[in-house]
Amino acid sequence: MSDEVRLTAISDRPLDPAEVERAVIGPEHGAVVVFTGMVRNHDGGQAVSALEYSAHPQAETFLRRVCADVAATAGLPVAAVHRVGSLTIGDLAIAVAVAAPHRAEAFATCAELVDRIKHEVPIWKRQLFADGMSEWVDACG
Repeated sequence: MSDEVRLTAISDRPLDPAEVERAVIGPEHGAVVVFTGMVRNHDGGQAVSALEYSAHPQAETFLRRVCADVAATAGLPVAAVHRVGSLTIGDLAIAVAVAAPHRAEAFATCAELVDRIKHEVPIWKRQLFADGMSEWVDACG
């Protein structure tokens, strides 16, 4: 794992955005961007009541690899944690942090990291709708 990958985890416990922020801060960085993705109460015009996230047994290895690639390319410290299990409206599903000397590179790198996690880490989302129906979504963020 790259020295710039400060924290990666797949967790069944509530996430702490301050933990990912603390993992990347340093005196050489003037900007820290923390992204949190939370369960919202709607999707595609339907009322969502909850989500369930499932992960491949090697999901954390994929997460670490994505973080290492982004950190190496950007030369910046990164941290990312993702929830699995049952989540309710307002729960955090993902927390990502990137530190950089300046805000533009921190924002750009954080956005890239979130997008790569969503597309490359094998975590699956099942949406539970208020009408009792459910749907699997091929996204993780």
